[in-house]
Amino acid sequence: MRVLNFGSINVDTVFRVASIARPGETIAASDVHRFAGGKGANQSVALARAGAEVFHAGVVGPDGQWAVDLLRDAGVDTSLIVVGESCRTGSAFIQVADDGQNAIVLDPGGNHAITPAHIERAFAAFLPGDVLLLQNEVNDVPALLRAGKQRGMTIMFNPAPMTPAAHAYPLDLVDVLIVNEHESEQLSGTSDPTAALALLPARERLITLGDRGVLVHDGTRTFTCPATRVTAVDTTSAGDTFIGYFIAARLRGASMSDAAALACRAAAVCVTTLGAMNSIPSLTAVQAARF
Repeated sequence: MRVLNFGSINVDTVFRVASIARPGETIAASDVHRFAGGKGANQSVALARAGAEVFHAGVVGPDGQWAVDLLRDAGVDTSLIVVGESCRTGSAFIQVADDGQNAIVLDPGGNHAITPAHIERAFAAFLPGDVLLLQNEVNDVPALLRAGKQRGMTIMFNPAPMTPAAHAYPLDLVDVLIVNEHESEQLSGTSDPTAALALLPARERLITLGDRGVLVHDGTRTFTCPATRVTAVDTTSAGDTFIGYFIAARLRGASMSDAAALACRAAAVCVTTLGAMNSIPSLTAVQAARF
């Protein structure tokens, strides 16, 4: 089975700060770095580094060609990425605090320039049983959900960043839903993850809980997979790493519990490195990690 990830590609500017700026506060960064990122691109890289066959579809401007090259170098098929001459690449401005927490401001750019023609072209090569992975950083998510269902694909959705519009999406088409605590509360209306799990759509549901692991419902039972304890340097791509590794493991036939355990371990390795895409570990690095 192959994965079509119709997702965002961003250029991330990361500011290292002592603590996240509060409203009205001006602070100085101790360091600044520029990385390729975007939830979609990060999840494609995580899938590829975890051993899955992944095709990324999206839109960038000419200024984002270097990010496309990085995706290709990571093992992602980039033939479905459009380089639009009249648009700019999406961008993210990220504050990373000394305790590893982050705050992000997004400019959608090309991520909101997807057209019906692009959707039709991208889905043409995929078959029933292939996987469609979506996040919420691109336009026309409802059209993408319907296109995937019409092709008979297994749909995995991570509604991040969560927006009010997501409540109107045809979420009944989703097979596997992966959310964090904030997204879970926004979708379900309750801050209790266990109660929320019963209210969320999709047969298989996962709520990531940061350093408390992940709460999983596999269609018949609910269980918790504990997080691997490490000292976090940067949590920016932890969720994306978890998703890529979880899906790749499931495609290899792993149970949900085994896939979640591997994904938690991969996320733990990820948070020990500063950056977004570059911090996503290889499967060899995850297997070799000593913790």
